[in-house]
Amino acid sequence: MKEQAPIEEEPAKEMVIEITEERMGKYLNITKMALDKVKIAPPERSAGRRIAEDFFNMARSYYEDSLHFVEEGDRVNAFACVNYAHGWLDAGARLGLFDVGGDDVLFTLSE
Repeated sequence: MKEQAPIEEEPAKEMVIEITEERMGKYLNITKMALDKVKIAPPERSAGRRIAEDFFNMARSYYEDSLHFVEEGDRVNAFACVNYAHGWLDAGARLGLFDVGGDDVLFTLSE
């Protein structure tokens, strides 16, 4: 059997995106507005309620982590955390765990 030459891979290209203070502030503001708008939808004492509360707590925790990273001057991790926070909120809204009043600007709704 003939040996094949190894496949040469191109070096990964580094992608540089600047996370300005203005951009960071915009995303923090949008996510804060979304956190303030969310209402837990499932009734008390239901499994859905516990899941909704978990989604909300994850979103709030990531948002707070983002604020911490901003204070530390680490915009990369701050940006990642604020986007995770909003992802939890979007997922909760789409699954019906959160009542967001039909807001399809702050949230990605399915309909």
